[in-house]
Amino acid sequence: MTVLEVKNLQKTFGTIQAVQDISFSVEAGEVFTIIGPNGAGKTTTLEMIEGLVTPDQGEIRFGEMNWGKHAVAIKKKIGVQPQSSAMFDLLTPEENLNLFATFYDKARPTEEILELINLTDHRNNHVKKLSGGQRQRLAIGLAMISDPEIIFLDEPTTGLDPQARRNIWDIILQLKQLGKTTILTTHYMEEAEKLSDRVCIVDQGNIVTLDTPAALIEKLTEEREVRLSFIDGAAAAEEADRYSKNLDSVARTERVGTSLKLWTTKPEDTLYSLFGFTKEKNYQVEQVSIRELSLEDVFIAFTGKEWRD
Repeated sequence: MTVLEVKNLQKTFGTIQAVQDISFSVEAGEVFTIIGPNGAGKTTTLEMIEGLVTPDQGEIRFGEMNWGKHAVAIKKKIGVQPQSSAMFDLLTPEENLNLFATFYDKARPTEEILELINLTDHRNNHVKKLSGGQRQRLAIGLAMISDPEIIFLDEPTTGLDPQARRNIWDIILQLKQLGKTTILTTHYMEEAEKLSDRVCIVDQGNIVTLDTPAALIEKLTEEREVRLSFIDGAAAAEEADRYSKNLDSVARTERVGTSLKLWTTKPEDTLYSLFGFTKEKNYQVEQVSIRELSLEDVFIAFTGKEWRD
């Protein structure tokens, strides 16, 4: 079931067209991730969907509801991760959650939220004493207090250490198990690839591609990169390079010193043939690896830009 539909969103700030033409839909229960380079328009898009910024043109619908006629009802349906400045530093996580609960007609029990965000042991500590990861978990808890159907998380793991990031990932996966729909923006490709049901790549105010992470990677190429290094030196790598070029499954090769890289549509068959050759020649292979394509490769291919965390 479609819970959010965005059609032809446009937004200009002075002479800058932040969003040129954005259209997509989000299904119930999925993790939908928007990624893009700085200035791509992803934050502006999110703010328009959240009702914080009014689009110049376009339509935003939550089922049969839109912001123009059903703003109060939509606000009860969605949860938005607040910035850290929206928290009260001299209150505890429990007190912050209880305070935010008073803003709504219906609220999820604070005890459940504390358990969900793994802050039960810190419930009575002042927010100012919490670590960055704990504050971010509390921000997600505050977005959850009204028990919304759709949760918006804008770069929730930026600036956190790897362990704190994974704690946030666990919460997002728990939200999915609860049947919640999560709309996420992130600066981390690994995060988008692991968490997302679908990924929307935005650049220069437009969607350049949208699909599941696996489908996006598959669209690039069926080739895989195989890397080998030879104990027997550059001469062995050079001869293996010449041999590889004659294999039907090998599209191209690249050799630097004792290392050989080749791109093949059938990595297992290619390695079988290549190892037969090296055994015959009595060459010793020091290392071998098959590099799988990632979402970062997709990003670079579609935007022409390197991704920087």
